[in-house]
Amino acid sequence: MTAKDMLVRDAMTASPKTCDPDTPVAEAARLMATEDIGSLPVVQGDRLVGIVTDRDVAVRVVAEGKDPTSLPVGGVASREVITVAPGERLEDALRLMAHHQIRRMPVVEDDHRLVGILAQADVALAADERTTGAVVEQISEPR
Repeated sequence: MTAKDMLVRDAMTASPKTCDPDTPVAEAARLMATEDIGSLPVVQGDRLVGIVTDRDVAVRVVAEGKDPTSLPVGGVASREVITVAPGERLEDALRLMAHHQIRRMPVVEDDHRLVGILAQADVALAADERTTGAVVEQISEPR
């Protein structure tokens, strides 16, 4: 099946692991390691308020010499998050990921309720090889 024929809900990971803004960075990093994931949506209740990535931990915590056991995720998470709705066409979501050069995109309902995450790995499993290759190339292209 091609990305033109699919919706985001067909490829996304439903009910992703999350953390809340008060979660210590060290705990979030352990969860990412245990689950073998590169990001965690940050939620209050079930509403998306940000996203923290393994890169955020490396650059905003480790590189700056901050204490990950006392620093809350809310202090390092990205608040400006590019999102997509589950009913959008996968092809459009992939264009958005490529344009913003992001590997993971939270999937939200109209009220910003987190319902899933669309990751580059999800695309690799769901879409054809040509689509996957093109997305990886565009996301990884230096600016």
